[in-house]
Amino acid sequence: MVQNKFNLIVAACENSGIGFKDKLPWSLKNELKHFRKMTTSTADPMKKNAVIMGRLTYFAIPESKRPLANRLNIVLSNTTAATDYPHDVILCSSLNEAMTKLIGTDLGANIETIWICGGSRVFNEAMSSDYCHRIYYTDIKAPFECDVFFPNISSAFKIIPNDEGIPTDEQEENGVKYQYKIYEKQQLNNTF
Repeated sequence: MVQNKFNLIVAACENSGIGFKDKLPWSLKNELKHFRKMTTSTADPMKKNAVIMGRLTYFAIPESKRPLANRLNIVLSNTTAATDYPHDVILCSSLNEAMTKLIGTDLGANIETIWICGGSRVFNEAMSSDYCHRIYYTDIKAPFECDVFFPNISSAFKIIPNDEGIPTDEQEENGVKYQYKIYEKQQLNNTF
């Protein structure tokens, strides 16, 4: 059964921008390969991962690439109907509904990791959730024009050492430098 936590995965530029006019503001093929590898890799070959995203994020994915292959796609929306999506996409009205379906039903039995993929409102809600475990953050060290932004990462999250084989050194592609970081949500200790 799926663990009762999820991770966020995001690439953001210097001003925390993550999108512009329903597209990525940059063209970084290796960074997209990183996203695909992270969201599809499983330790158990009999399982797959789930990706949860808002409606706008889903429809911002090029039509030929959606739903995201080899992952259970869950779309959060109150304004669209299940008939607006392929039959293998799960539509939920909220992040809590999606997690309830994944944790409390057979749907989650074959899911190893749950990834939150955006957009801004979904990220914001996810970061404040008790289900939130880590943020896999690609820090793009360049300015881009954006109209969608990643929320501020609060002090509840701390950068942790990378022990997952993700490159730790600065990457460069098309003249754009970026670096992978992992933030983990710290559990509040209420003992006195």
